[in-house]
Amino acid sequence: MAWNVVGSEVCELGESPFWQAGEQRLYWVDIAGRAALRADPATGATERWPLPAEPGCMAPARTAGQASGWVLALRDGIYRAPHWGGALHRIARLPYDPAHERANDGKCDPFGRFWVGTRDERPGGGHAAMYCIDARHGPAQVQTLWGGASTLNGLGWSPDQRTLYSADTPTHRIEARDWDGERNALGPARTLHQFAPKSVNWQPGTAGYGGRPDGAAVDVQGNYWCAMYEGARVLQLSPAGAVLQSIATPVACPTMVCLGGPEGRTMFVTTARQGRPEDELARTPLAGRVLALAQPVDVPGLPVQAFEDAAAAAQEPV
Repeated sequence: MAWNVVGSEVCELGESPFWQAGEQRLYWVDIAGRAALRADPATGATERWPLPAEPGCMAPARTAGQASGWVLALRDGIYRAPHWGGALHRIARLPYDPAHERANDGKCDPFGRFWVGTRDERPGGGHAAMYCIDARHGPAQVQTLWGGASTLNGLGWSPDQRTLYSADTPTHRIEARDWDGERNALGPARTLHQFAPKSVNWQPGTAGYGGRPDGAAVDVQGNYWCAMYEGARVLQLSPAGAVLQSIATPVACPTMVCLGGPEGRTMFVTTARQGRPEDELARTPLAGRVLALAQPVDVPGLPVQAFEDAAAAAQEPV
């Protein structure tokens, strides 16, 4: 299938794309490039917002029903900005050592809480966790949902708000959990899909490895769309975990999927070039770009959810 390039920026590690329907713009972050970005796919006009630390993810924010800027998960905490490019104010710290761990994949749930999974950068990992930040009723409160992971990715919720999805990328496993959104209570993890690991002799650019699950999106029918890092493809899984589609990408390392555009049926995919072999980058010159599938998908995606901030109070200005 044909792909188009979105915007003018080349990222080291693009992630966390989401579509703002009211603006008809795509937002994403460059983790290694320490920036947030947004683009108008119709014109290609792109804006870059430099940040003081690596942003794992970001989301729109709302106070009393009105847009009130942005929430961002940086390496050393959760920050709010009143507008694009505005001053950052830390509203919460996450309970880990930012010398060895950083924020990674995340987004807001349908109740307005910001979920952030982390990446443990130490050899072997094992200390990453999923956190939930709730500021709906006052100052932000942080809840640890689970730990023992290495690189948490693939966060998403089913349309009926009863199932939560995630992946610990190095395990090659996508998990599902029953979820009570009102109480924010989770059931035990079960395997939605288990992928085969890479062999010890596998080399980039060769056959025999399908990639590992990275960032994801969910459509209105409950299908789970997942970027397969090092697999050069995006998969659509059914709510039961069956592979419905495999769509090849022109890059080896797609990082996250977003469904947006005017009808919610344009597939956007962020990609990575950080740490990739020079011969791979020569073969895949679009690595680091944001891509849009030229052909619309059949089912639209769920809309982006906003962070509900009761006070929008500025704390710990940077």
